[in-house]
Amino acid sequence: MALDWIGLSYSVLVTAGGIVGYVKAGSAASLAAGLLFGLLAAVGAYLASQDPKNVWLSLGTSGCLAVVMGLRFLSSWKFMPAGLMTLASGLMMAKIITGMLKRPHQS
Repeated sequence: MALDWIGLSYSVLVTAGGIVGYVKAGSAASLAAGLLFGLLAAVGAYLASQDPKNVWLSLGTSGCLAVVMGLRFLSSWKFMPAGLMTLASGLMMAKIITGMLKRPHQS
């Protein structure tokens, strides 16, 4: 099975966002959240690479980030970083859901 490069790229973006938040604002919460969710996204991408039906960790991670960062974006109306992460997480969710819908149903 091929590696989920899009999922791994998303995990790198999430991790980098946490690191940048720590470096620029000194936010330990951003660092911890970025590392945690980046790790979860990377593990989810690996699991989906091994079994295309095993997308639940990736879907949960991107869904959680889409909701949390979407709420932050709606309260601040600043694209960076909340809008960017909302957009990236929404696109990741769309990729996962369309992949789920394209698979043939088995009984």
